[in-house]
Amino acid sequence: MAAPFITLTIGLPWLGALAVWIAGDQHPKAQHALAVLFAVAGGLSGLALLTTTGAEVAIRLPVGGAFGDFTFVADGLGVFLAVIATVIGSLAVIFSVEYMKGEAQLGRYYAFVLLFIGAMAGLALTGSLLLLFFFWEVTALTSYALISFHNDDPKAVAGGIKALLMTQLGGVGLLAGALLIYAHLGSYDISAFLAGADALPPDLRALIAFGFLAAAAAKSAQAPFHTWLPDAMEAPTPVSALIHAATMVNAGVYLLARFFPAFESVPGWSTAVVIIGMVTALLAAVMALVADDLKRVLAYSTVSQLGYMVFAIGCGSVLAGQFHLFSHAVFKALLFLGAGAVIHAIGTRDMHQMGGLGKHMPLVRGVFVIGAGALAGIPILNGFWSKELILETGLAHGPLWGYIGMLIGAGLTALYTARMVWLVFYGEPRSHHHAHDARPAMAIPLVLLAVGTLTTWLLFGPFGALLAEAVPGLHEESTLDFVTKVVSDPATLLALGVVAIGLLAWQQRSRLSPIAAGLRALEQAAKQGFGFEAINRFVARMTRSAATVLQRTQTGELNWNAAGIAGALLIVLIILAGGGTR
Repeated sequence: MAAPFITLTIGLPWLGALAVWIAGDQHPKAQHALAVLFAVAGGLSGLALLTTTGAEVAIRLPVGGAFGDFTFVADGLGVFLAVIATVIGSLAVIFSVEYMKGEAQLGRYYAFVLLFIGAMAGLALTGSLLLLFFFWEVTALTSYALISFHNDDPKAVAGGIKALLMTQLGGVGLLAGALLIYAHLGSYDISAFLAGADALPPDLRALIAFGFLAAAAAKSAQAPFHTWLPDAMEAPTPVSALIHAATMVNAGVYLLARFFPAFESVPGWSTAVVIIGMVTALLAAVMALVADDLKRVLAYSTVSQLGYMVFAIGCGSVLAGQFHLFSHAVFKALLFLGAGAVIHAIGTRDMHQMGGLGKHMPLVRGVFVIGAGALAGIPILNGFWSKELILETGLAHGPLWGYIGMLIGAGLTALYTARMVWLVFYGEPRSHHHAHDARPAMAIPLVLLAVGTLTTWLLFGPFGALLAEAVPGLHEESTLDFVTKVVSDPATLLALGVVAIGLLAWQQRSRLSPIAAGLRALEQAAKQGFGFEAINRFVARMTRSAATVLQRTQTGELNWNAAGIAGALLIVLIILAGGGTR
């Protein structure tokens, strides 16, 4: 029963990409309509998958040789991410109708957006490591193309290249791990690996585990790979909402959750995951506090919140990490699209040129404040419940120092969120802009996401039951039991107290200015990316130097170069096809 919906969930967006491209840029209205039609249809198909979930293989395509069978499975964990990709994707496409009005090369924009949505759904639903890697790379390619959409802007092109290179570094870990699994098990089947992981030599399993961790850290912008995400903000804002807040960056967290049962017993792996999550959450929160670009604040916020999800998985709770992924996808898409409405109205991303916009944009202000409240962890919004679950998991099952670090991160989150909302919507105008509220095509996704931010925490019980199908040993509980536990836990009061301190710190910022003055060195370090950008520049220089040396090996004759590439590809295919059977 799931097979038709899997096919439609992946295939409809890809068919839409082709239709939009064929329609041609001379027919922008048709392109808008086709993009919305196919995106919404894909989202509805994804939602239909929720009624057909199961652990058995739904689609099997026997390819043979070293490729094995290409399989698709509609289990709870995969269906959940596919629904996020297609539903949030459809809302981003609807928002784009107004945001991208009058833009050139609409066909290229919508084609890559729809290709991305289909690839992300495929990544979540495939049961083959080889196909997972294929879809993983398609999302990287489409992300690069969309970040660099304004290809006459050097910053956009540089941001796209940076994102592609840094995520590809992690992709090497995923590919190496997949090949090692095939070499020892003779199959790319994910379920076969999860079932037989304990039979692998410990050193080999550790190598695969840390290779997958590198892939996840790069894809989800975790330290030390976190610097690509803020630079990706040169993309059109609906792309930022779709790829770099609600969907693609979640692929790394999904990878950790999917393979957690195989890696949790690897010595040092869980500790490494906890450290990466905590360090990333804290560093990104500090950088968000000193950023002046609205979209970069949200980007650093995304990096920080992804750190919370990674931390939860390191503490042993896939449910906590994935529930926060769910909440974050909704409220961060709301915040990015709200920011897009602001930028579209006034033409700047600099928060110091805003101020007082709430008077002219009451709808946008209202929904943005709802999203900001969820980010800060204000009851009863969805971000409060999922973040509390992570903090309580960290306190119960993680190291104390990790819990303290994440608690500090919660306070910093409240502080930079209050700063962002005040600079954009309140106070006196700091420049002259003719702001206007969101048009209907923008307002509809904003209102729907705001409703989701207010209500999706009510789905905790069904959400846990959905994940239990795919994650062995996952503890289920009803929404009522979950709410009762959170409300009655003393740790919740402690976390709310820390959040209140963060909000109060912004309100009393003038009185705290002497303390802020004493932290100038930290502020400067944060603005310089804590040295990670310097490391990136060093690596880039070393790469260019190596490329200059290797350039001598090139003949400069295109025919010989093409022949060499074709010959090497033929050799690889012969080896895979002839030596892949067992």
